[in-house]
Amino acid sequence: MSTRDLRTGPTRWGVPVQLGELRILRPGRWRWLRALTWLLLLFYLTAAAFGVPLQAAADLLPRGNAGLQFVGGLVACASALGCYAIAVWLGEGRRPSELSLRPALFGLLAGLVLGWSMMAVLVGVMVLTGLYDITLHGAVSAWPGLSEALQAAVTEELWMRALLFRLLWRAFGPVPAFAVAALVFAALHLANPGATVLAGAGVAAGGLMFCALFALTGRLWVPIGLHLAWNFAQGYLFGAAVSGDDLGGSIAVSVPRPDAAAWLTGGTFGPEASIFSLLLVGSVTAGALLMGRKRGRLAIEAVRGASTPAEGTPPV
Repeated sequence: MSTRDLRTGPTRWGVPVQLGELRILRPGRWRWLRALTWLLLLFYLTAAAFGVPLQAAADLLPRGNAGLQFVGGLVACASALGCYAIAVWLGEGRRPSELSLRPALFGLLAGLVLGWSMMAVLVGVMVLTGLYDITLHGAVSAWPGLSEALQAAVTEELWMRALLFRLLWRAFGPVPAFAVAALVFAALHLANPGATVLAGAGVAAGGLMFCALFALTGRLWVPIGLHLAWNFAQGYLFGAAVSGDDLGGSIAVSVPRPDAAAWLTGGTFGPEASIFSLLLVGSVTAGALLMGRKRGRLAIEAVRGASTPAEGTPPV
């Protein structure tokens, strides 16, 4: 296989985001309205596909067995992703390349490493500057925190990136899609305990980062991995608040010093509401956007020119 084949084959690392060109998203009159209607329908379908098995797991599996509850959550996540893949195949006449399985492992690992590294840097800065105190708590079960982090990562990335961001891009172009997706992502977190203006800005920056990574890779795997590692490391490994919430048990407890300013520590919302988090996430976002622009991933013409499998091709 030639170097060009390795670069352009179906297993390549990055592909343009497939916005959809067939069936309900075919070019023509009112495509923007069809895209928005499709967005709402996909949301309700995938929400049901996630919620029904999750509730069944809660009702049928022993509540005291955190490992089995994690498996139930994993099944619910897989159900939501599978529902999305089938719906895209039927409604858009294409394979859901954003969920392609071949690059999934590498993408998830890359996201996990990036997310853990970012949180380690963020908490490390907090400790070294004397803003946070960390106390080792000892070994506790990771299943509750891992389950919460996994469910948030999969559902938020599916709904915020594959649905909202992608279909707004289809309807109105990349700039409105980035802006609205980031603002909606931030708005959904503003009701959390300890939310501040800076927390909203930090979450909006995070939303931009996830959108930029999705646009850069054309897959959901890196955003899912990063989102999972960010929350799990923050809540379980370091024991800090995660968007104002508690993931459950943790092997350490990280708390801001009472005399430190909330804009430096993030306050009760957690480290991600600090100015340091905003700078860190902003830097990663800028890097992803620059790479995406260099590779032509941010222009709507680039995705229009991408190859689209013929109708009837099964999802993979």
